[in-house]
Amino acid sequence: MRSTRPLIRSVLLLAAEMTPVTVLTGFLGSGKTTLLSKLIRHPDMARTAVVINEFGDVGLDHILLESSDENIVELNSGCLCCTIRGDLVVTLEDLLARRQRGDIMNFDRIIIETTGLADPVPILHALMTDKALAGAIRLEGVVTTVDAVNGAATLDRHDESVRQAAVADRVVLTKTDLADPEASNLPERLHALNPAAPVLPVTQGEIDPAQLFDAGLYDPSAKSDAVQDWLKVDFTHDHHHHDPNRHDDSIRAHAFTWTQPVHAVALTLFLEILAEHCGPDLLRLKGIVNLVESPDSPAIIHGVQNVIHPLLWLDAWPDDTHDSKFVFITKDLPGSWFETLLEAVNAEVAETIARRDNTSNLA
Repeated sequence: MRSTRPLIRSVLLLAAEMTPVTVLTGFLGSGKTTLLSKLIRHPDMARTAVVINEFGDVGLDHILLESSDENIVELNSGCLCCTIRGDLVVTLEDLLARRQRGDIMNFDRIIIETTGLADPVPILHALMTDKALAGAIRLEGVVTTVDAVNGAATLDRHDESVRQAAVADRVVLTKTDLADPEASNLPERLHALNPAAPVLPVTQGEIDPAQLFDAGLYDPSAKSDAVQDWLKVDFTHDHHHHDPNRHDDSIRAHAFTWTQPVHAVALTLFLEILAEHCGPDLLRLKGIVNLVESPDSPAIIHGVQNVIHPLLWLDAWPDDTHDSKFVFITKDLPGSWFETLLEAVNAEVAETIARRDNTSNLA
């Protein structure tokens, strides 16, 4: 009987030569970008390529990770950042080809950050079955972020979040400094969805990369029967050319550019109105804002449902336009309303400031 050891050795050698790919998923506002921005600055994550898939025509995640207006850019951390311009497989083929030609740095790991509205199953299916990628990459694992503030309600309302948790090898429980996940039985729900995946609580995205990576080949047989059934579906002819701003009939991405500086008070009022009146229908808010009071250092805004996070600041603008950019992902909210609201609030604040200045000059 012929020994199988040479075959096993050949398979192991082939796997070792493949570039490991980790999928980072999680619902809107669950902390993916915060986690990723901390990971790529860790010394152990140098020589990593990051592929970002953003929902909507105007993407901001690549700006929030590092300032860039290029499709592929080398970050200060030693990583690469690449934004998906179309099909994921085509993007990965291009990335690998550029590495082969020596056009970009010789990365040895790929992280794919999905949009928060993504069903991860077609992505995993493509990575495991696409012939163009066979022999070049290996799907190493899935990391899913779930936030302690909105995680339980999100699982109730959005099937995508259930799938994101169910397929994971590691579940990262974020924002544990803002809410007690035990109060909503969130850890128990996640364990019921995915008993094999450890739940790792973090604050501000701080975690040792060793806890998330080098998990070995992704093993669907270790997941629930439901996950195994999902992965058996043929996604070859799935819709690749849908409207990038539409997820379904109710969830849409709205983006607009604001060319005039915004008063800081107006931005504060604008965000407070959104948090108070939009609630759970404001699935995600991101923006880079030119404030009258800080023209050289743009403000970064983040919001998830009723939670608006404190402003962050970039040291400099990522481009020469200095235009503010806003992206909203909403459920059953008209996109034009946001721009109209900002215009009204900013005009009222500007008028109030002008009256105050005129009164001061008369005095």
